[in-house]
Amino acid sequence: MQSNSPSLIILAAGMGSRYGGLKQLDSFGPNGETIIDYSIYDAIQAGFKKIVFIVRESFQRDIEARMNKHWGQKADLHFVCQELDVLPEQYSCPAGRTKPWGTGHAVWVAKNLIREPFGVINSDDYYGKEALFSLYDFLSEKINHQQQYAVIAYLLKNTLSENGSVNRGICLSDEEGFLTKVEECRGIHKSADGKILMEQTNREFKPDTAVSMNMWAFGASYFEFAESEFKNFLNRSISDHSSEFYIPDLVQYLIDNQKVQVKVIKSPSQWFGVTYQEDRPLVQAAFEQLIRDGKYPAKLS
Repeated sequence: MQSNSPSLIILAAGMGSRYGGLKQLDSFGPNGETIIDYSIYDAIQAGFKKIVFIVRESFQRDIEARMNKHWGQKADLHFVCQELDVLPEQYSCPAGRTKPWGTGHAVWVAKNLIREPFGVINSDDYYGKEALFSLYDFLSEKINHQQQYAVIAYLLKNTLSENGSVNRGICLSDEEGFLTKVEECRGIHKSADGKILMEQTNREFKPDTAVSMNMWAFGASYFEFAESEFKNFLNRSISDHSSEFYIPDLVQYLIDNQKVQVKVIKSPSQWFGVTYQEDRPLVQAAFEQLIRDGKYPAKLS
């Protein structure tokens, strides 16, 4: 395989505390397919050949066995663990911390596996075929342009859950379509009167607000930036057991300091995901409809 061909990172280390179990291995398709299976199917069709899974040691064996069985002959699969003690050499995890270090850390742990442009997606989000193709096309076109990244954005109204609040990265862009600000907002929900609000502050959002669903296109330069900023984060916040190093925070720093430009690519794809157990039947029904519409075969692999 060409070393400069774009790769894909799938963030699959979440413990599913609000869901009540491992979403990564839960069945949503008619033959036991996971959401990851549909993402991999689309990714391979788009052109991705190398896929890196960010997992936990506690379930690495299970997810590795399953993914190798179904996709090991179709893509170059790698698995790396995101654990609390996986930190830069001069740092150690403080006693008592149980919370993960965040999505920025999750990507950082893959630094020894990737030297090429790469995309990032979540394991528990369905992004849609068009979005995966847009991601691959951008990475292929910008393969030698280290200082231009991208975010695949969705409309906020199309990303809400009927069963509780969600966390979203709110995106603002300039006239040329480059990201100017990304803000991690927690507890977004639809109120009884149809307004989209953020818990505690009651901040209101427009339905067509562009949001990041953690689908990013990065150059290999990302890891150099992430290494430096993760260390700065640890210097500031290592003793704060609730602090997390988020991808949007790093991206914002890079934009503010004119290190990179980040293109906002609005996706026409349908998005859905699972945050709560109550979301499960809705996601299953959505996949059933996509199969009836001819978007996927009844059995993926």
